[in-house]
Amino acid sequence: MEQVRCFIAIELPDEVRTGLDQLQAQLKSGNQPWVKWVDPYSIHLTLKFLGNVASDRIDPITGAIEEATHGVSPLHLEVKDLGVFPNLKRVQVVWVGVSGEVDKLVQLQQRIESNLAGLGFAPERRRFTPHLTLARLRDRASPDERQEFGQLIADTRFEAAYTFPVDAISLMRSQLTREGAIYSRIGSVKLNKPLSTTTA
Repeated sequence: MEQVRCFIAIELPDEVRTGLDQLQAQLKSGNQPWVKWVDPYSIHLTLKFLGNVASDRIDPITGAIEEATHGVSPLHLEVKDLGVFPNLKRVQVVWVGVSGEVDKLVQLQQRIESNLAGLGFAPERRRFTPHLTLARLRDRASPDERQEFGQLIADTRFEAAYTFPVDAISLMRSQLTREGAIYSRIGSVKLNKPLSTTTA
């Protein structure tokens, strides 16, 4: 049985990806071989990483997502603010924040998590914190380099704010290559449109 490496995510509109590309360009100062940049045109908001699953489980997974989205209307998110994990003195991950209807997003993510637990996928222990990963620092980055990069992050102004509607949840495939991961959409589940009160 073929194994598919997959995850559940919200795909970003091109405007947001272009903005992230411009932000990365601001941060790429000089020689930074210890920074691994994420391709801005493959950045997405991950809701659940599934790992390798047998291809015959794709339909049940899609069904679990559909059940979780039942009755959930489209929501609006905003991409803004620049931050790091765990802190500016020991930078490991650089991210951009996600705000807007986050409470609604978290509830949806928890419903997906719960439904997938019924299919045998272990729930994530860490609290879901919506963010977009811009870069990761490689293990060889020295403490000084991490702190220096943290200072660059602190000094960088990311004043743009991108608001976008979310009307679908995607099941994505991740194919690992020497050049990095290649993502493709396996399927998409539309969020329920709210019932219209107007008559045609």
